[in-house]
Amino acid sequence: MKAAVLYANEDIRYADWETPVCGDNEVKVRVRATGICGSDVPRVLHNGAHFYPVVLGHEFSGDVVETGKNVTKIKVGDTVSGAPLLPCMECVDCKKGDYSLCKHYSFIGSRQQGSFADYVVIPEVNAVRYDSRVPYEQAAMFEPSTVALHGLLHAGYNGGGTVAVLGLGTIGIFTLQWAKILGAEKTIAFDIDDSRLNLAKRMGADEVINTLKPDFMNQAADMTAGRGFDAVFEAAGSPVTMKMAFALAGNKATLCFIGTPHTDMTFTPAEWENLNRKEFTLTGSWMSYSAPFPGREWELTAEKFGTGELKFDPSFIYRKFPMSEAADAFALYKNPSQVHGKIMLINE
Repeated sequence: MKAAVLYANEDIRYADWETPVCGDNEVKVRVRATGICGSDVPRVLHNGAHFYPVVLGHEFSGDVVETGKNVTKIKVGDTVSGAPLLPCMECVDCKKGDYSLCKHYSFIGSRQQGSFADYVVIPEVNAVRYDSRVPYEQAAMFEPSTVALHGLLHAGYNGGGTVAVLGLGTIGIFTLQWAKILGAEKTIAFDIDDSRLNLAKRMGADEVINTLKPDFMNQAADMTAGRGFDAVFEAAGSPVTMKMAFALAGNKATLCFIGTPHTDMTFTPAEWENLNRKEFTLTGSWMSYSAPFPGREWELTAEKFGTGELKFDPSFIYRKFPMSEAADAFALYKNPSQVHGKIMLINE
């Protein structure tokens, strides 16, 4: 088969690669669309790969073309997305159903061969079937949707109240949508990019706020009559928005950091005191899995993509490239400020 193979740092080539063999408990998927995740960028451009050569890619959709002899639930012809985590299932965390916290895991597209290829092989349990009417490009976004939903579920969000979502990348937009689906009374989206704020409005945000405006905090306060937000979900991984979350939270609020920071962060005593004085609950969120594996996050994403309640907008995707042009796609990330949305690799 053909694959976009990473041979060394900044050396990704479309090349011949051995077609993976389908094991007894596995399914082989003909990859139709696969997204470039933010975690793929340092693997390609900043010496972040575990080994070379490697076929990256873990956000994908496609058609099942072969099943192992022990496979019972998935059949040839099914359209599936793939849950990329391969937990050990033996450690204390796995036995508690906290698969995201497994320290002995493998992962499709980083620790073993992934979806930047014609075919990928995954365990049957990792194959998530979805309605074939859902476009491949949308189904390749299963994982960011599940990451967003995991944050809400882990934070114990059960609907109601006024919800703030900070950062409107792909995960932030899905966080916003899931808050609405789960019953938020009102959702407010925050970002610095007007195009992303407009997308948030199309995706159902009740109000949007551009945080570059000098009076944005007063605008936000007016929207809650000065009480602050009942739930705040940070999806940018920025120290600026993480501190902003502390300021926007209301008394007894729930805060969840879905985004992952990549720079040092410090809080002044006055900033940190928000946690004490407001008595809000702060938690982080990691990946997107729960029991039974791969979890409710994946089941609900398949359901809501199928019903159309979880919306997809063409502007989710910044650019589409043939798989053969993967190197050109990654070259755009040398200037990441020019990438506004998901880059998708397509197998024709």
